[in-house]
Amino acid sequence: MLQCIFILSDSGEVILEKQLTGHKVDRSMCSWFWDQILSQGDALKLVPVITSPTHYLFQVVRDGIIFLGCTQVEMPPLLAIEFLYRVANVLSEYLDGLNEDLIKDNFVIVYELLDEMIDSGYPLTTEPNILREMIAPPNLVGKVLSVITGTTSNMSSTLPGSTSSCIPWRKADLKHSSNDVYVNLVEEMNAIINRDGVLVKCEICGEVQVDSHLSGLPDLTLSFTNPSILNDVRFHPCVRFRSWESNQILSFVPPDGQFNLMSYRVKKLKNVPIYVKPQLNSDSGTCQISVMVGIRNDPGKLIESVTVQFKLPACVSSSDLSSNCGSLSVLADKSCSWMIGRMPKDKTPSMSGTLVLQAGVERLHVFPTFQVGFKIMGVALSGLKIEKLDLKNLPSRSHKGFRALTRSVSVNCFACYHTNHHATYEIKIWMQMLLYRN
Repeated sequence: MLQCIFILSDSGEVILEKQLTGHKVDRSMCSWFWDQILSQGDALKLVPVITSPTHYLFQVVRDGIIFLGCTQVEMPPLLAIEFLYRVANVLSEYLDGLNEDLIKDNFVIVYELLDEMIDSGYPLTTEPNILREMIAPPNLVGKVLSVITGTTSNMSSTLPGSTSSCIPWRKADLKHSSNDVYVNLVEEMNAIINRDGVLVKCEICGEVQVDSHLSGLPDLTLSFTNPSILNDVRFHPCVRFRSWESNQILSFVPPDGQFNLMSYRVKKLKNVPIYVKPQLNSDSGTCQISVMVGIRNDPGKLIESVTVQFKLPACVSSSDLSSNCGSLSVLADKSCSWMIGRMPKDKTPSMSGTLVLQAGVERLHVFPTFQVGFKIMGVALSGLKIEKLDLKNLPSRSHKGFRALTRSVSVNCFACYHTNHHATYEIKIWMQMLLYRN
């Protein structure tokens, strides 16, 4: 069991402390943890389990906020890590983001959520839709009422409907004026491409997210055309595992609202839709920079909203950059934004220029990270295809529809100076499909 949860800022400040058992964990544990971060570098933030002289520490980092769980007793580490991920997800959803100011502005709600999510060190209620029935998300009206009435709690005075239901993640006798369910494919692609544009490695980590608004007690069956490409699958508790194990079909009674149905990995992909080729040539106090962006593998749809963002190293004193496509801007903090827009068919977008280094610096030793974003309508880059969605136990007649959207795709390209360098791309894809609507 967990004995305490600390929430730390990116500077090591303790934003929030939640003691879970009779054993009090002193804040000196956070000081020891941060000393280790300072001595070993940010690489320690990637280690989920750390052993201190007196405690086991479990950490999850989300948007610069560190969720640190502490215990002196033996416990399954995956249980602690998964719970901390659930806490981060719930807070991010409740607060519409996650940063130090949001947590400080909503101390009461954060404490109330932790009270309901964990009891005496053991996870209790972690379903977001059930938590919303118990604790109202913060809003402007609620804040005004709290100032007028002096009441700071958002806790509901009634038990959630799931307490009277035979299914713990769904309340009984749900009714909606219109029945619909949205299935979202959220994918993150990690690829390594060498300087010549040859794909060295490419894989996708994805999630199937569902937004369900169905009346009664619906029974859904979701099948894929090519489920054999999925690896390392993980399911929501509502999924009947035996059905997947025997027929590779997702059979489930969904919670009401948004939830993650499953996560998966697709390995050994052979193409990416876009490439970025950064080249840096540094000598005699200057650096020549050239960046090319183009279509590597045509997805059959327009690639839109293409942007390239990067930050110049601190040793750069001035820059002179230009592009043959779109608009280019350099801010005072040395952040550069290249807005390409729709990928042109008649030419390859390129950016080039000269960076002047500070006095005494002959060559550039710290290289910028290029972030590339784009949007493709109606394309799933992993190749995963949904075959059909069957719905049973619905109180009214229905018909099915379909639509797809891919957006918020970002590519991080870590450029190197050496001739035989590798650039690492991280692509995030969000795809929404309306599979059923009444």
